[in-house]
Amino acid sequence: MAILKNLKSLFVIEEEEPAKGKTAAPAGKTTPAPPVTSGPAHTKTTTTGKVTPKFTDILLGAMEKANLDGFDYLEYKKSLQSLQKMNMAEATAYQSAFAMAQTMGATPELLVQTAQHYLKVLQQEEAKFGSALANQQQSRIGSKREEQLQMQQAIKDKEAQIQQLQAEIAQHQEKLSKLDGEISDAVATIENTKVDFFASYQNLVGQIQADVEKMKQYLK
Repeated sequence: MAILKNLKSLFVIEEEEPAKGKTAAPAGKTTPAPPVTSGPAHTKTTTTGKVTPKFTDILLGAMEKANLDGFDYLEYKKSLQSLQKMNMAEATAYQSAFAMAQTMGATPELLVQTAQHYLKVLQQEEAKFGSALANQQQSRIGSKREEQLQMQQAIKDKEAQIQQLQAEIAQHQEKLSKLDGEISDAVATIENTKVDFFASYQNLVGQIQADVEKMKQYLK
């Protein structure tokens, strides 16, 4: 049974804030991960997310809970990582790791199948996150936008009244300004949360998908 600490060691986790002048060394040679093509479409954003320990731990925790009994993709990944640290050719590393996996009864089909099992686990976490995000958007932004519209209408109504209501109009304007600031803060917070999750998600899924493609290519 995999534990969270061991799972973390199997994947290249980007540092949230790497030290100046230093570049974090990846665990073994890796091939740039292809873009994630599975799962529901997401709203385009200009904000670039970052891989965070928080979301990485959540995703890996879900994988840990869904860990399969016996020798599977994660055990193969561990053997592969050890060989990659020896700077051997990529194909050789995949094939050598598979040679060891065969002694545990593994087959190329089993490794691909179990890797896809973990992809499905991550996709389920993505769906859960999307639902939670929608609820946050409604509770933290939707109600404030509704209140904002009400304040705007109140301002128009008060402007049509006599001069004695100008003090009340000023109060509404102050409230409207405050709501603008609260909405901007809420939008920024939720947007950063969203892009951080998808950066973490794409980092893990991309690596697994790359492994799946290489297992299909090299493990015949």
